[in-house]
Amino acid sequence: MNLYDYNTVKRILSHHGFTFSKALGQNFLIDPDVCPQMAQSLNADDKTGVIEVGPGIGVLTKELCKTAGKVVALELDKRLFPILDETLAGFDNLEVVNADVMKVDLKSLIDEKFAGFNSIKVCANLPYYITSPVIMTLLESNLAIDEIVVMVQKEAGERLCAEVGTRLAGAVTVTVNYYADSEILFEVGKDSFMPSPKVDSVVIKLTLHKERKFEVRDEKRFFTTVKCAFSQRRKTALNSISNTMGVSKDKVSTAFDTLGLDTNIRAEKLKMEDFIKISELI
Repeated sequence: MNLYDYNTVKRILSHHGFTFSKALGQNFLIDPDVCPQMAQSLNADDKTGVIEVGPGIGVLTKELCKTAGKVVALELDKRLFPILDETLAGFDNLEVVNADVMKVDLKSLIDEKFAGFNSIKVCANLPYYITSPVIMTLLESNLAIDEIVVMVQKEAGERLCAEVGTRLAGAVTVTVNYYADSEILFEVGKDSFMPSPKVDSVVIKLTLHKERKFEVRDEKRFFTTVKCAFSQRRKTALNSISNTMGVSKDKVSTAFDTLGLDTNIRAEKLKMEDFIKISELI
């Protein structure tokens, strides 16, 4: 069964009476080069467990099952289950779970489904509307995962993988850099999907730090400082932090002066160490 063939996919969907849901951001991959590259980038083996978010009709899932010891696919749309039963018949290392990645207890799921595995990775073609929330959940939940390989909207991928202190950086950039090393693996054109979205995509890889890379005394205050610094991007970081964090402008200004920072600097120009030191001083 060729799941990269447009007519084959159309026939399968029609047979099951399936129609695409805009609310769920459903765009199915039909490019024969993309999914094998995503699966291979994980460097998985029979001791690797993979969590897939949103398998769709199983195009990426099939490639993951060929390389990993076990794949657990989280699918929210129950209408896709009979389709997946057809397209992924024969794979005994696959389990499809009806779950919302933003609501399921991922730690318990990993403990239950991947006992005895040496490495746990996440791979997905993420709907654009939940890209950042899903990635943030995976990074911030202290899960036993090594890598995250996901396809995201090109603009989002560039921001996620940007260097802290550059024009593209945002609060999400700082968070990604805090927890992982990031890289853009390759671009994916909009014609690679059915139906075609309006924008191009990229596949990114996040390799989680095995040990803490940055020394932060109070993580909650650190991330609050970062979020507040970027919350009013047209303003200076000093004013944005003061306005949204409830800290007096004089106190923030004193912190900037102590660190030798220009009080007119914008958040995207601040380095990781700057955010850490600012959060500690205020």
